[in-house]
Amino acid sequence: MSSDALEDWPRPYYQTTGGQPFLFYVVFGATVDGLTLSRSQYRCDGIPAGLELLSYGPDSHPEVLDSFRSGYLWDDIQRGDPELAKAIGAQQHCIVVRGELADAENLNYFRNTIGLVTCLLDNGGVGVLDPQSLAWWSAQAWRDRVFGPGKALPREHVVILVSEERDGTRWFHTRGMRKFGRPDLSLHHVPPQYHDAVTDLFNRLIELHAFGGVIAEGQEVRMRDLPSGMYCRHGGSEDDPDFNNVHVEVHWP
Repeated sequence: MSSDALEDWPRPYYQTTGGQPFLFYVVFGATVDGLTLSRSQYRCDGIPAGLELLSYGPDSHPEVLDSFRSGYLWDDIQRGDPELAKAIGAQQHCIVVRGELADAENLNYFRNTIGLVTCLLDNGGVGVLDPQSLAWWSAQAWRDRVFGPGKALPREHVVILVSEERDGTRWFHTRGMRKFGRPDLSLHHVPPQYHDAVTDLFNRLIELHAFGGVIAEGQEVRMRDLPSGMYCRHGGSEDDPDFNNVHVEVHWP
């Protein structure tokens, strides 16, 4: 490896699936004016094919900014981090980074996109919205937890949501796997005593998927802390509002 070569982000379990990664970030306060995307500083050897940078501001569809600063995600950040919400609310510019990319044997497209978003934060950005994972990032948190480690870290980019079911059990489901061109996960009717084990299962499957693996149709789930008889079925569509993605339903026995 030459001295200026970037380290690959491998996918050791890679199998082709026909799925395509989709990325979508909003960087508030950033502009492309004078943007310099340094290969060495941002671990980025170019903007991935299929990825667009869309600029919005006072002279270019300013209403787009407010469209991201409304609804339950905006209400959530106002309650959870009012300081970040205030900083984002004061911005008059944003850059939307989005696009569908080719599936690949490595995650270099993801490495490049993380570097690009970090560069935009250094070019006026104050915070990042990740709609796919329902997440807000301050500039510092993004640098510390996403860019700083220099690794893919799928669990930082996929959220495990837990919802109450009518029978007192819980529904575990993810959002964010589409970044890796893979299905999200769903498991209904989880009794309380299995919550930790299902969280462990989901974290394992998130990493399996992100690093290129595939869950076969009908595949059984075998874990010491979970009951036997669990199996997986593929379903859903990108129009499903619970996931905005296809998903794997893990069936409780």
